[in-house]
Amino acid sequence: MISTTAATPGLLRQYLVLTKPRVTQLAVFCAVIGMYLATPELPDLRLVLAATVGIWLLAAAAFAMNCLIEQQVDARMQRTAQRATATGSISTAQVLGFSGVLGATGMVVLYQWVNPLTMWLTFATFVGYAVIYTIILKPRTPQNIVIGGLSGAMPPALGWAAVADAVPGEAWLLVLIIFIWTPPHFWALALYRTKDYANSGLPMLPITHGEKFTRLHILLYSIALLATTLLPYIVGMSGLLYLGTAVALGLIFVGFAFKLYRVYSDELARKLFRFSILYLSLLFAALLADHWLLMVP
Repeated sequence: MISTTAATPGLLRQYLVLTKPRVTQLAVFCAVIGMYLATPELPDLRLVLAATVGIWLLAAAAFAMNCLIEQQVDARMQRTAQRATATGSISTAQVLGFSGVLGATGMVVLYQWVNPLTMWLTFATFVGYAVIYTIILKPRTPQNIVIGGLSGAMPPALGWAAVADAVPGEAWLLVLIIFIWTPPHFWALALYRTKDYANSGLPMLPITHGEKFTRLHILLYSIALLATTLLPYIVGMSGLLYLGTAVALGLIFVGFAFKLYRVYSDELARKLFRFSILYLSLLFAALLADHWLLMVP
């Protein structure tokens, strides 16, 4: 009885790990920001909750499928070797069923309580990540993160569609920001995990083109990111609060990237990776705060 009770939470945790909860939380956060930016008024809370649940379920389903498809790759990497799919403690059929239930439930929630546009866009994002990125791009090209980054950049557009039933240019600006943010974010991780990725057999940029080439591209993308984050202010989507925050955060990001380019260390690459997560959260939070300040008469 004791062993069964102890095993159940452990098994549930293994399923939870397959959904990559930290990544899912960041994606859902960006989607919620999109929901609140889509309207000059507070959106209906029930709609926000339904959209959040639906998007979370489909994102979790996509990550579970990613773990299943990459189980052999994960088994060769120290960082992912303990995933249930890599160890075989959860079978292929179980992961397929788990992902299928999550994905189907998410689609029903979005269709019934949000709108069909959000459901189809979220489903397309699922296909883009689980199939196009994971199966086609990731094992074949060192530009996998760049090309496949579009699926990971979609959450703000999904959130916007949930509230407005449309995806205007402003929503695509947010997608563009995450799209440009993605390569330096993941390449920083790949730099201090180079041995892991070499063992995996995946053609990550530090493996195929070397450390210095990767560091240069992190710096170039960081500069491009700083310029891209100015666009919401330029088009009148935000005000001075967001502009000041974007410039300050962008300069810190570029500063990290420049130091990394000049002198490499795993610790600095790790710091850049961790800061990049905080950077995106603060940037979008500032955009939301600025949006509501502009709405105050």
